[in-house]
Amino acid sequence: MGDYSKALEFYGKDLEITTKALPPNHPDLATPYNNIGLVYNNMGDYSKALEFYEKSLKIREKALPPNHPDLAQSYNNIGLVYDNMGDYSKALEFYEKSHKILEKALPSNHPHLASSYNNIGLVYKNMGDYSKALEFYEKAHKIKEKALPPNHPSLATSYNNIGTAYFGKGDYSKALSFLEKTLSIFQKSLPPNHPNIKTVKNSIDNVVKSIVCLHIEKIVGLEEQSLNSQLVSKYLPLILQILLTTKNK
Repeated sequence: MGDYSKALEFYGKDLEITTKALPPNHPDLATPYNNIGLVYNNMGDYSKALEFYEKSLKIREKALPPNHPDLAQSYNNIGLVYDNMGDYSKALEFYEKSHKILEKALPSNHPHLASSYNNIGLVYKNMGDYSKALEFYEKAHKIKEKALPPNHPSLATSYNNIGTAYFGKGDYSKALSFLEKTLSIFQKSLPPNHPNIKTVKNSIDNVVKSIVCLHIEKIVGLEEQSLNSQLVSKYLPLILQILLTTKNK
């Protein structure tokens, strides 16, 4: 928290000096407003972050051409705040504004475009639209796959996102496949006690449990059709334990 206070103090002084030195709509004046917004966002004070990001955006909208990359940055930052606030429709609105500029300003394989696709995919995932999330996660992945070495952690994150989208769609076999790719890269590129490794292992466990539950539902269905529901009730806990033990080996 002390670091944030120091950062706010520093950026506040920068804003004061810049405000005195430059005309009110000079594009350089947008930078300290943006920096202060970033600090507030990292602090979790989203209303203050939004206030300063919007001040930065207003200056850039007046001072810059409509397809300038700095405008894309402002739209993206505001989208991120709305995303953090859980206002996904507003987040999507600003992420899409940012993306339209980046598409015009950057080559099709630029990593910033991958980040933009990823942000849009994340919003759709948070909204529960896993098909749309998957669509944008895959677009991000195609760019990363061409630009990065095969064991890059960012590529693992991309596999993880696709895996979680498949999990949301109920396609557990594909979810497991992508999450195992994620784990493989993380184990090669990160220290063994890194929290990302634990997180993806937990995700894999959740997928395996879902697969096991599907198997049990099929068994229950077959037994009920055979009028042996009492037998199922008796042995269901044992079946579950055996399947879980087998899957986790």
